Amino acid sequence: MRNRGPRAAGEFSGLGPMAKQLQFRRLLLAVVAMVLGFAGLGFRLVQLQVLRHEELTDRARENTQIKVLMEPRRGDILDRKGNLLATSVFVKTVCADPVLIGSRQTEVARAVAPLLGLDETELAQRIMPRLRQNEKGAWVTNRYVVLKRKVSSETWEKVRVAMKSLTFGVDESSLPKSQRRFYQTLREKAVFTDPLDDQLRVYPGQTLAAHVLGYVGMTERELNGSRILETSGKDGLELTLNSKLSGVRGWRLTEADRQRREIVSFRDQDVEPRDGLNVVLTLDSVIQHIVESALAEAMERHAPVSVSAIVVRPRTGEILAMATLPTFDPNRPGDAPADARRNRVITDVAEPGSTFKAVVVSGALNDGVVRLSDVFDCEHGRFYYGGRPLHDHDSYGLLSVANIIAKSSNIGAAKIGIRMGEKRVYDYILGFGFGVRTGIPLPGEVGGIVHPVNQWSKVTIAQLPMGHGLAVTQLQMTMAIAAIANGGWLMRPMLVDRLEDPDHHVVARYSPQRVRQVISEEAARTMIEALKLVATTNGTAPKAALEHYTVAGKTGTAQKVVNGVYVRDKHYSSFIGFLPADNPELCISVSFDEPSRHGYYGGVVPAPVFRQIAERAANYLNIRPDRGEELTVPSEPVSLDNRPVGTASARSL
Repeated sequence: MRNRGPRAAGEFSGLGPMAKQLQFRRLLLAVVAMVLGFAGLGFRLVQLQVLRHEELTDRARENTQIKVLMEPRRGDILDRKGNLLATSVFVKTVCADPVLIGSRQTEVARAVAPLLGLDETELAQRIMPRLRQNEKGAWVTNRYVVLKRKVSSETWEKVRVAMKSLTFGVDESSLPKSQRRFYQTLREKAVFTDPLDDQLRVYPGQTLAAHVLGYVGMTERELNGSRILETSGKDGLELTLNSKLSGVRGWRLTEADRQRREIVSFRDQDVEPRDGLNVVLTLDSVIQHIVESALAEAMERHAPVSVSAIVVRPRTGEILAMATLPTFDPNRPGDAPADARRNRVITDVAEPGSTFKAVVVSGALNDGVVRLSDVFDCEHGRFYYGGRPLHDHDSYGLLSVANIIAKSSNIGAAKIGIRMGEKRVYDYILGFGFGVRTGIPLPGEVGGIVHPVNQWSKVTIAQLPMGHGLAVTQLQMTMAIAAIANGGWLMRPMLVDRLEDPDHHVVARYSPQRVRQVISEEAARTMIEALKLVATTNGTAPKAALEHYTVAGKTGTAQKVVNGVYVRDKHYSSFIGFLPADNPELCISVSFDEPSRHGYYGGVVPAPVFRQIAERAANYLNIRPDRGEELTVPSEPVSLDNRPVGTASARSL
């Protein structure tokens, strides 16, 4: 027992050769591991500081640097004389930091809500700190709450002043420096604006030309991997010319704080946005106002479903005014029903009624099929064709072609169409632009309904000359009458005169476009002589006559078709006329959809509105009066012109 202790001690104090070798190896491995560790650390440092320096620097910069997109200013829309119809102003998006506000949301809401037009209680609830899960699943407190978008600079300045003067019911002078600094930060940074300015589209005339201008809204799209909101056109010219008006975005690199808010003093790189182009229209604000005022009065008097009007220069196709009621305010498009935002002059179709007689008779004159003096038996108001009766609104016997137009005889027009034949009637319908869109730069235009000859019934050839059996838009019908007024040329309706850059330098100028010559100049002049008779005491529209100008035009009254059936008490009535008749400066179209008070005939309801618009517009434009002699319908039968009208070249459509 005595020898166990020393032996045991000797076992641990002395090592054999093999044990010593093993211990050395362990020590060597430890040293090697340590050297390798330091080498790895050194390599890692070299990798981070040298090899990946640029990459890591970029990553670090990304954490503090933000790219702020700068929206270009949307271009203005102006009338032909430079009056503003639509413009844009930069506005602010006012935000709040609920974390910084903390429990003081009541005081902040009380100061800010009245200035922003918000409910104080609701606003206090919105700026309370709330936990939410971010994209990584972590729970965070929302530090960015939008209070209101499209706030003017003036209103934002008032909010800023109100926040600076905000008190919290404590004597801050007695507080420690750190707490005083906190309150100061709260006043300066708790309510702030988004670094990206927004735009507010403003229409100074409110409802003026609303259906032509359209309106804008916010559209979400992807840009460089991010979803952004931008102002874009939603209807009217704002939509069709959006690419011209919108411009090109700019951007800037800048430093950001922990909340990713821009530190303005650290702006690095700027690429200026390219503002949108200004669009100058053919519209005249004064004439547009004249038209809309007249339509408002007519709406009140006759209580139609809708009423519309167009004013166009026949020789150029320039639209000086286009309006329809009901209307809307593009500053607040959402306040109006969708039906009120529809531009009915291009989206709605109807049987035109007797205004279409001018189209067919013009073709017949051009082909030499009839002369103004030719006489037709109008059967005392009742005529059977294809086993179907046709009726006149009065009992007419023998009428010349001129008086068929003046008195708007359905039977007379039907017989002229029958004499022409199906193919030529169809050719002229297409030649005058029916069945296809006019090409006006507005969304939603339709081409109407024109059936090919192989789909006609036995009576179609008799129905078409009186404006039945097809459907047209008001714009199509207006451009067809304008073609007669200008000597036979169908013009493309023109709304845009030119594009200008922000400094008002002309970028593009547009010229009038002729589509085709439909009838000869001689045929057009002859047709005008017949159309002059309409606005006389013996025609259907004496209420369209003007004191100082000779008016040529045509009335139209058609029963509406509902579910394939003509409805007796629903009518579409119109008057389309031009002045001065022999040298036309203006062609004006007025149409009513279901007038319900004080009549419904084209010569009774729309004709006086035409007169009202024509008088005011002619006076405003200083159109020289023609002071023509009083026109009367000649007695029957009489020869106004015995020479056939039309040439071979003019006949080819």
